[in-house]
Parts: sequence; structure tokens; C-alpha cells
Amino acid sequence: MAKAATPKKPAKRKAALPQKTDILIAGAGYVGLLTAVSIARSAPSLNIVVVDAAPDNVWQNDGRASAVAAAAVRMLDQLDCWQDILPHAQPINEMVVTDSRTNDPVRPVFLTFEGSIDEGEPFARMIPNVEMIRALRKRCDEYGVTIVQGVGVTGFENNEESQSVDIQLGDEHTLRAKLLIACDGVNSRLRDMAGIKTVHWDYGQAGIVATIAHERSHEGRAEEHFLPAGPFAILPLTDNRSSIVWTESTEKAQRLINGDEFTFDIELEQRFGLKLGDIKVETKPRAYPLGLTLARDFVKPRFALAGDAAHGIHPIAGQGLNLGFKDAAALAEKVVEAHRLGLDIGALNVLEEYQRWRRFDTVQMGVTTDILNRLFSNDIAPLRALRSFGLGVVDRLPKLKDFFINQASGISGKTPRLLRGEQI
Repeated sequence: MAKAATPKKPAKRKAALPQKTDILIAGAGYVGLLTAVSIARSAPSLNIVVVDAAPDNVWQNDGRASAVAAAAVRMLDQLDCWQDILPHAQPINEMVVTDSRTNDPVRPVFLTFEGSIDEGEPFARMIPNVEMIRALRKRCDEYGVTIVQGVGVTGFENNEESQSVDIQLGDEHTLRAKLLIACDGVNSRLRDMAGIKTVHWDYGQAGIVATIAHERSHEGRAEEHFLPAGPFAILPLTDNRSSIVWTESTEKAQRLINGDEFTFDIELEQRFGLKLGDIKVETKPRAYPLGLTLARDFVKPRFALAGDAAHGIHPIAGQGLNLGFKDAAALAEKVVEAHRLGLDIGALNVLEEYQRWRRFDTVQMGVTTDILNRLFSNDIAPLRALRSFGLGVVDRLPKLKDFFINQASGISGKTPRLLRGEQI
């Protein structure tokens, strides 16, 4: 595949911030770093600064793992990140869906998916977040992106006379940029500063996340058990380990993670089972509140939202991260195209092209996950019968299953070039 222009001299993370830059990205999570690398690789003349309020190296304590779709893997490969991530990536070879009560002795399988969209290309892989961030930071260094930790954005103001935005940082530094990109999470402060309203409701649920070690191999098999409190997902990792995403009511989830280990282990074993032998909790369980948050606007003049700052959805379909990848790829494509044409990269008409591309897709996915969560997170007998029938029908229709696999892999629809494995 074609390589980009020779990268600039690596930037030092501890170097003093400049007075001016082309792009400032708030948030050094995977979406912020992906956006930075995607733009810097294709437009090396643009200067990019990433700031994050979290202390330096805090990202190394992230014990979570994410299901990364095939399209996102193609993007990471195109950005030269994949070779660093591959040793830590676990292919999902099969997906199994069950629907039962917690105490049921048998969980009948209603739906199975083969894990490949093409020979040697699984529809998704499980990747530890820390390894993905490590690879992206390495590329940022190579492409001259400045990353500064421990400094957040405290305010900003458009200055259309100079076609820029003046940004105030937590260390009282002021920086002028052509474009400010907010990748600061579902509770985005920058989104509020920009006056962007959201559609939001709380599910009254929390997702418990932990890594589980087990005796026997999972053979790359992922499982999603629909239980009355919500889905319980077992997602394969390397070295006889699995990541769990365990949905419970907020109250019970907090009680479980704050209670004694014995009670947690008993509850976990009841849901996980012993088909993989003895199990052991390897990382400290953490609970994350679940809700639906959709920004009414993705852009303002010289300002754009990406990732969870634009949309927070239920993890029931495992698509939150992949929506963020699409945001990063689409925004980078529009910014790079505008730059090559000599246009103002922060102009509203440029940013609105990104918004038109991404908003419908995210609203559609948000509504879909909301319906799925309401349909499956209950113990109502008629709904149980309906969804069991529906899952059984899908399992008997290969073309429909292929459609769902293509959707989950991220290769369907109007896809940004990076997600097709192509250079911008």
C-alpha cells in the first residue's frame, strides 16, 4: 500500500506549547489520537497539538479491551499502527447469542455467526485499549504531533477576523488555532462550552468491565447472553483470557464492585459458567454508567465533535468504538481535502460536510441500540417469546446473517477511505 510523505521530526510531549497551531484536539483517547494521526499522515504540513486533562501515563492503567471491526483494522493498518497491535489482537472466530434467565440450567443458543468476512479477515478482533493507545502515540511521535498531558481546555472564543479560534488552557496558556476538535468523552465540557444541546436519557444500568482468566481456550468464540438485567458479553482475549461486559442495574453494579470478592466471584460464575474451567478475575472490576447521548449538532464554526463527545450509545451491539473510528476517518478526510484545495479547514461549510456524513449514521445506531436494550433487558414473557422467535428466524437465513456481519464489520455503506484501507 502507498506510503505517506516523510514524517516530520518527532515532537516532544513535554515541550512548551506554541502560541499558534493549525489544529488543537482536546482528548488523548483513541478517537483524538486517531484523528491526529490520520490528518498528520496525509497532510504533514499541518501542525497538530493534542491536549488532555488527565495526568501523564494514566492511560497505561486502562484495563479495558475493545471489539475493533474489520474496517477499523484496515484503518489501523493504513496508518501503520497494526503491526504494533497485531501480537495483542484476538480474532473473534464465532459469535453466539443466547436468551435465558440467570438461574436457567441450560442456555439455548438462538443465533450463531461465523467470524470471517473474507479468508483470513475476521469481522472483528478484541484489542486491549492500552495497546491501541500505545501504537497511536508512537505514530503521533513519528508524525510530529505534540501531545501534552495534564492540561485541559478551559474556554475558547471564535475570532473570525483572523479566521481562528482562541483557546484557553488550564495552565493559563492561550493558543490560537484554525480548528478545535473535541474528543473529550460523553460528558464533554467543550460540547457544553460550544452551546451544543444533546438528547439524553439514563438507562438506570451500569456496565461492569473486567478481564477474566480461565483454564481452557475459548477458541476465539464470543458469547452474548441476554439476561433480564441486560446483556452479559464474554469477549475473547489472547492467552486464555476473556473480557466481560456485564450489564446490571446501577444500584446492583455498584454493590457488586464495592462488595467482597467472594460475592462477586459467585455472581460472576453463575453468569460466566465453568465451560472454560476455573475462572479468576484478573483486573479490578469497574462499572460505567450506561445511557444514550446524541449531540444535536456535531459542528460549530471552527469547532467539531468526534467520538463519545458526539454520541454515547449502549454497548449491546459493541459499536461505540467503531462509530468513533468512523468519525475520525470522516473528519480527517474532509479536513485533508479542504487543506489540499487551499480552503479554510475550520470554515463551517467544510465541517458541515463531516456532519452530514456522520450524523444520520450515529442517530440510526443510537436508536437501534436503544431498541435492542429495551427489547432484551427484561423478563416479560411475550417479549421473550417474540425475540427468541426472531433470533431463530435470523439464524436460518444465511443472507440476513451475512448482512448483519457486514454491518458489524463496518464495511457496508458509504465508508471513509481509511476504513476501506485506502490512503486519503
